[in-house]
Amino acid sequence: MSRAKAPDRKRGTTDHGDLALVLTGGGARGAYQVGFLRYLSRAYPDLHIPILTGVSAGAINIALLAQHHGTFAQAADEMAALWEELTPERIFRVDTAALLGNMGRWGMRFARSARGESRARGVVDTEPLRSFLEEALAPVDGELTGIDYNLHRGTLRAAAIGTTSYTTGQSVIWVHGREIETWERPQRRSVQARLRVEHVMASAALPLFFPAVQIGDHWYGDGNVRLTAPLSPAMHLGAHKIIAVSTRYNRDFAEADQPQVQGYPPPAQVMGVLFDAVFLDLIDQDALRMQKMNEVLERVPKTRREGLRIVDLMVVRPSCDLARIAAQYEPRLQRPLRLLTRGLGTRETAAPDVLSMLMFQDDYVKRLIALGEEDAERRSEEIDAFMRA
Repeated sequence: MSRAKAPDRKRGTTDHGDLALVLTGGGARGAYQVGFLRYLSRAYPDLHIPILTGVSAGAINIALLAQHHGTFAQAADEMAALWEELTPERIFRVDTAALLGNMGRWGMRFARSARGESRARGVVDTEPLRSFLEEALAPVDGELTGIDYNLHRGTLRAAAIGTTSYTTGQSVIWVHGREIETWERPQRRSVQARLRVEHVMASAALPLFFPAVQIGDHWYGDGNVRLTAPLSPAMHLGAHKIIAVSTRYNRDFAEADQPQVQGYPPPAQVMGVLFDAVFLDLIDQDALRMQKMNEVLERVPKTRREGLRIVDLMVVRPSCDLARIAAQYEPRLQRPLRLLTRGLGTRETAAPDVLSMLMFQDDYVKRLIALGEEDAERRSEEIDAFMRA
């Protein structure tokens, strides 16, 4: 557990002393977050988390929580049931014609100079994901109206979803809440909005694999890409305590020094390193900065902190490598998707991170949910001390 620096209130932030939940990305790895939340809901069935922020797969889970009309326990149970029913075809088209068609359009784009707008927008077609979200979230004309319900009954103060504008290169945080003051920092800003399915789709648009989503005149993709400070939205929204759930396994030095591949690294290994750097590493860097700043603030009298505050932070992460678990379930993938991932070299690396992000199938998902609960059980005393502090 570490304690974090709060943003400067004079620069357009609020301070309400609230608990915040921050969920990071990682594609199918988001199932691990569901397991942790299910444990939390069992231990604290009447818990209210006023500030919810998420990016990528975390944005899907945040939307499910923020939109739900029932208790936290009911929301967590329904979220787990939805994830446990997942199959790859509910997220993207996995038939041979769709995959080969998309890959062919990408190939044509590289083979010749395209004139006009290209149809190559992603390796896979994610219309099934849109249908899944519309079924799970039950929006009204695309809008997540359940958020207003929870704002009015006082169980929620703000829900925020992070995206990356491919049009401008900025990180854009879409915030739906009450008593909200927007903020701007270099290459990142917040926008007040009534959250819609499009915001969730955009935040979860894995670069290159999933097509970008148009909101207004701009095109948006995965929220992790430019979000250099993933904990900052929760702090801008007034959090005093933050629970952040990462899907990145923290290797010790001995594990980190072990080669993942033999010989020249395949595309899957290179992409896995890049995706981990973009999606998962920044939470650790941000947490370290917060811990250092808290240590400084503890030596400064409260009257001289100039709007800064100490924020308690708990970072939860898997106890084992989710990519190695994914490799165990790879043989059950549908043949077209299995051929695609193997073509990238996922069987040539001991920890295929790309595979772990794309494996939206029930057996793998159930294993991650169970692992999330098991890890939380092991840390139950620490979690309880944090919640009651």
